[in-house]
Amino acid sequence: MTVIKASCPSCGDVELTPRQVRLVVCSLEERSFYSFTCTACNDVVRKPAGGDVVALLRTGGVLPERWVIPAEVLEVHEGPALSHDDLLDFCLWLESADLLAAAASAVDGGRTAGESATL
Repeated sequence: MTVIKASCPSCGDVELTPRQVRLVVCSLEERSFYSFTCTACNDVVRKPAGGDVVALLRTGGVLPERWVIPAEVLEVHEGPALSHDDLLDFCLWLESADLLAAAASAVDGGRTAGESATL
């Protein structure tokens, strides 16, 4: 059986089987990582995995998980972050918008634009 040697920051070198190592290969290489639970102290250790580390772990029998980062995560966001007050104001606005929509549908009997009432 293949033995993978890894390093725990607290315990030093540990020996693992391929099933004890999690390898996550990201669409952006700098976000790829591998992790394991130290067999000595039970701490979860997470380390970056460049191309050479990914190749080495795959050769050792570790099955990679694919992770594609959505494009929205990489977008540049400008302006201040939303505050709790902004969120509360939005919730209040949604409530009033629902009341307005309900009142509008009650007035025209639920008809949509362009429909006429025929009996």
